[in-house]
Parts: sequence; structure tokens; C-alpha cells
Amino acid sequence: MITTEVNLNWECGDMQDARQQLAERLRSLREHALGDRKITQPELAQALGDGKALSVPLISSWESQTTPRIPPMTRLEAYAAIFGAPRSFDLRPPRPLDPDEMTDEERRSVLELAAELTRLRQGALRAAAPSAVSMAQLRVSGAGPSVEESLASGPLWLPDGKTITIVCGQWPQKMLEQVPYTDVEDPDYIELLQYSDLDALFELHGHLRAANPTNQVNLRIAGKLTPDDYHSHLVLLGGVDWNTATTNVLERLRLPVRQVADWSKPDGQYFEVDEDGKKVRHRARLEKRSGNEDGVETEGGPEDKEILLEDIALFARAVNPLNRKRTVTICHGMYGRGTYGAVRALTDAYFRDRNSEYVRTRFGGSDTYCVLMRVPILDGATLTPDWTLDEYTLFAWSG
Repeated sequence: MITTEVNLNWECGDMQDARQQLAERLRSLREHALGDRKITQPELAQALGDGKALSVPLISSWESQTTPRIPPMTRLEAYAAIFGAPRSFDLRPPRPLDPDEMTDEERRSVLELAAELTRLRQGALRAAAPSAVSMAQLRVSGAGPSVEESLASGPLWLPDGKTITIVCGQWPQKMLEQVPYTDVEDPDYIELLQYSDLDALFELHGHLRAANPTNQVNLRIAGKLTPDDYHSHLVLLGGVDWNTATTNVLERLRLPVRQVADWSKPDGQYFEVDEDGKKVRHRARLEKRSGNEDGVETEGGPEDKEILLEDIALFARAVNPLNRKRTVTICHGMYGRGTYGAVRALTDAYFRDRNSEYVRTRFGGSDTYCVLMRVPILDGATLTPDWTLDEYTLFAWSG
């Protein structure tokens, strides 16, 4: 197994050197990553080509120490997969191993190498940009990762370029009948109005497109999926009451967390977790409020209603049980606010980096993990949960 080393001297030195450092690292991987076995450029071109060999001059241009070209991110991901799991070169023809063919150690090595090459590429891009000096100053001053680095470092980054399918529940027919423009024969028909959890969908769709620009992102309603949809990277929004895809996938994953949504009973809505052999229930927090006709709150007034103060939500990531080469991501709360909060935990620019770091440090290279969280609502605003704080994280598990 290779040991990855990150050389970021470019941040404080000559910006032009950043491109050479990436080129040198790529050449070093080819010549030294497998010990005494030196990989030739034609061998590497074949391994990176996904069935059709790349041109040798292209490989040479990425390694050039005079005028290096910056490889696209998809090629660097292939570099990481090949050199992080060098058994790739023992195959005939050589190719990157699929994640389910790798050992845990190989998967960790691939992730580490991918992160290193991503950082080196970011440096090379900054060196090539007119604003390179100012960007480096921001990094040195502790301003944090760039937007591109942030987007490419969390669980919502799916670097293989494969199709992503977001699945929402559909509003019950009784509710749809009360919403304008939901009749397909209406000239102003709006298809998206049929989707539940629109806040979460709008937030997540934009983030997935930004983080995965080479992936096709499709929207689907539960109960209307094709086989190809089920076999893609699945992202499920909403709980077991309306989203049947969430129900079906959770039954196969057998996580130590389950949602109970019996709305016919006053206390029939909760998440239940298995902790130390005991069943522990976590419920959303609501407050009954009432008001008179002037909107002034009164005790026992005619307009009693329950206000959601805190929802409970689940974020889960696992191998797609319907296609082991893809993933499934689940975000759902007892209410729509919780689903939105679970999404925001990994899209909110203020919190996504620290929550992504929590995932990396807490779960390591695990394929399957979940976080049960509190999602506070303050004056009608859904706040983003900080998973690094115990007051928000109720339960965390990896398998």
C-alpha cells in the first residue's frame, strides 16, 4: 500500500510551482508507487482509459515539468483508485478496482490519495488563475478551503460520474386537490408541486449539481421509479409515511434506527434506536399555542395549533442494496423541517465542512453509517444542526 504525502509549499512560494508539483506527484506515482516496479506511460494510459487507452502524449503532458497540463478531476480520481489499490495493475487489462472489490485498507488509501491530488489540483488551478496570489493569501490566513474544495470533500460528492436519482414522496391526492396548478390538464400545470419536501429538494438538487458537475441528476416521485433509477446513486428525501422508496430501502439496510409514523395516535410518531440492548425513543418537540382574532395569544383560544419547536431527523449513507456499485443517501425527519435540516447539515456553507469532517473522523472509511439529530426551529426558521455538538447529535452509528 502506498503512503500519500502532500506537499503544499506552493501556498507560500512561487505560485507557478504548483502546477509542477502536481505534475511531479503524478510522475512519482507512476515510477515509485509500486516499489521496484515502474509503470510505463503506455501501461498507465491503458489503465486510465476505461476500456480505451488514453494517448501517451496526454499522460506525458500531465507529467511535464516545463508546461504541465492540469488533468480533469475524473482522471485524478482514476489515478487515486489505481495507485491507492495497486492490485489494479495485476488485472488484464489493468483497470481501477470497483469499491466493493477493495479491502478496507485500500479504500482508505484511495480516499487519502484522492484528497491529496484534489488539493494539489486546487493549487495548480489557483496558480493558473489571475487571482492566484490573493487566493493563496486567503488560504494562508486561515480563511478555510475554497468552495470547490468544500464541495468535493463531503458525503454529497460522488466522484464516479454516474447518475444520481433524488426521490421524493408525493402529496396525497386529497392535498393535491387543494393546490393550484397540480392538474396535469391545467395550462399552468407545475409538475414539481406534486413533490413533497420541496425545500429540501431545492436545496439538495443545487448542491448535488455543483458538487458533481459530470453526474446526471434526475428527480423522481416514489412509486414511479424505473429499474435504472433504483440502480443509480439513490438520494431519498422524506420519511416512511409518504416515501415508499425510503421504506423499502430501510427494510433492506437494517439500520439500528427506525421511524415510527402512526399519526392516528397522539404519541405514535418517533425515531427508535437500539442503544446497549435498549430501545430509546426520540420525539419531535411541539408546543400548543392559541390566539384570538387579533392574533394575540390566549389560553384555550379558538385557534389552537401545535408549533414545531424541534424536529428529529436521520441522515444515513450506505451501499445501495439494489446495486452494490452505487450508494444510497437518506435524509428524513418526522416532519418536513427535519428533512430540510438533515440536508442543510451537508449543504450549508457555514456547517458543511465541519459536519463532513465529523463524518470522516467519526466513521473513517465505513460504507454504512447514520446520524440521528435534533433540528431546531426558531421563529419559523429551520436551523442547521452542528453534528460536532452533543446537543444536536442524538445517535451515531457505523457498520
